[in-house]
Amino acid sequence: MYPEPSRPAPVERAVEVHQPTPVQPALVVHQAAPMVPMQPGHIPTVASIVLPDGRVVTGYAMSPAQPEPLVAKPPVSRAAVNVALGGVGFLAVCGGLLLLTTFITALTALITQLITLAAVIFGGWIAVQVFSTRGHGGGTTVNIRKAVIKRNRFYQ
Repeated sequence: MYPEPSRPAPVERAVEVHQPTPVQPALVVHQAAPMVPMQPGHIPTVASIVLPDGRVVTGYAMSPAQPEPLVAKPPVSRAAVNVALGGVGFLAVCGGLLLLTTFITALTALITQLITLAAVIFGGWIAVQVFSTRGHGGGTTVNIRKAVIKRNRFYQ
């Protein structure tokens, strides 16, 4: 769809390899000095090299830092451990009792609400039955004024 752009032919370039020229370290004269702690414990040899562009890089190799040896911890007395464990146990029991009383209170409120709901629903059903204006479908209505009573029986 698009024409390919024309690319120039690659140009070959000559590659020059530069080898760094090491510089001899300066002569270090050790003099007796008072004992002062210093890090690291000795003076490492310093090496310098001259880069091809004329810069001088100076440095020395460092060995990886050794971790401090672990100091033995003093033992903890049994009484301190028992007191700490007793305190943790006491707090756990107190928290458990608090959660238990909260759960019982919530359960009591739920049961109370369910009983109230059942009473309202049942009471409403009774009210609908009593106050409904529908005819009595299967019931028998007896007009006592027109009934004739003979031998404890009603006749119409």
